[in-house]
Amino acid sequence: MFTGIIQSIGQIRQREPQGGDVRLFIDVGQLTLDGVQLGDSIAVNGVCLTVVALTETGFAADVSRETLGLTTLGALVPQDRVNLERSLTLAAPLGGHLVSGHVDGIGTVIERQLDARSVRLRIQAPAGLARYIARKGSIAVDGVSLTVNAVEGAIFAVNIVPHTLQKTIIGDYRTGMRVNLEVDLIARYLERLMLGEQSEGLTQAFLARHGFI
Repeated sequence: MFTGIIQSIGQIRQREPQGGDVRLFIDVGQLTLDGVQLGDSIAVNGVCLTVVALTETGFAADVSRETLGLTTLGALVPQDRVNLERSLTLAAPLGGHLVSGHVDGIGTVIERQLDARSVRLRIQAPAGLARYIARKGSIAVDGVSLTVNAVEGAIFAVNIVPHTLQKTIIGDYRTGMRVNLEVDLIARYLERLMLGEQSEGLTQAFLARHGFI
């Protein structure tokens, strides 16, 4: 699990084909790897990857064909910058929201405009994700925990404050860029609960029985 609070901007150092999938070598920048062991998880642009080797400047991770096809990692090349976050520990503050590192779909930045000192982005999500995106709800964009400020169908808007622009790759975003999206875990589980008891509908009794109220 992750929080969506990016700890460092890293850089792709090498992309090594591995018989149909890829091994990425990533320089971690300011991210500390103290205590990191083989098999640990690190989120790269919001994708949970397993550390398979440690290097002098970072780590290596294997990216499966499934992940290459369903996320933007398949398009990464050397020198590309990436958001990095180590996995959550029980002692860490939850500054963002619970993020699993399992990307739900790829979105496209369709508009970027200044909004006072912030930048306002409008992002087109896949149509199938629209029902999970709610105004003032949470969403992870390339692993960054953000608050949804507006929703129009499958298009949502977020405001990016100067600190986030500086400390994540969102500062690099331009119209047309593709980004990894992960919707809020609570929205997904609530839908599953509702599907399990469609005949009852969403009532106060239903919510109480499942711990929501």
